[in-house]
Amino acid sequence: MGGPISTGKEANVYEALDAEGGDVALKVYRINASNFQQMRAYLEGDPRFEGLRGDKKAVVLSWTRKEFSNLRRAKAAGVRVPAPLAVQRNVLVMELIGREGDAAPTLSDVDIENPQMAYEVVREYVRRLYDAGLVHGDLSEYNVVVYEGELVVIDVGQAVTIHHPNSATFLERDCRNVANFFARQGADADPDDLLSYVHEHATPRAEADTAAGDRDGTEGSLDRGSDADDA
Repeated sequence: MGGPISTGKEANVYEALDAEGGDVALKVYRINASNFQQMRAYLEGDPRFEGLRGDKKAVVLSWTRKEFSNLRRAKAAGVRVPAPLAVQRNVLVMELIGREGDAAPTLSDVDIENPQMAYEVVREYVRRLYDAGLVHGDLSEYNVVVYEGELVVIDVGQAVTIHHPNSATFLERDCRNVANFFARQGADADPDDLLSYVHEHATPRAEADTAAGDRDGTEGSLDRGSDADDA
């Protein structure tokens, strides 16, 4: 395992090598330092995590599985996200976005050559997520990175299903953040228009599909994952 790509209040992301020697990203959630109450608020009401125990460790481990599940569903929906590779306990393994020692910049860090085209790409990502029954919940210029000419959505751990009691509020916030950012860059973007576009052009998954679709097959395997939950 190499050095950290990013550090945060809840998790650190490291460069690592897979069994074949390829570069991957390793996201390790800190059980003792994570924002337990905030995580729980995003997990409660998600049909994929019914019956969640109340202790902090259970919440953090569920959150890690939730991010893996969200990445899988987003990727299947055609949203460019880091490809999820494996999950075990509080460790998530995914595609490395960027190069060794050189993290991909966020939209907030680059000069956007064609703001209208970039906006339309992100608008389609929001629609595809909603069509797959997900709302990102924290989408902004800080959670979209530019890598090899593509826009990549990151940090999907907090994404909720459309059946979460706060999903409508989260979607409105995502639309407001995205549209306002691109409007400042010169794109023809409006929060209400974006919200209407999503509702008019998406057919979200049914609640039964949402509840059952991500429960199985979420556990990958890591050689040393069982020792990571004390991080």
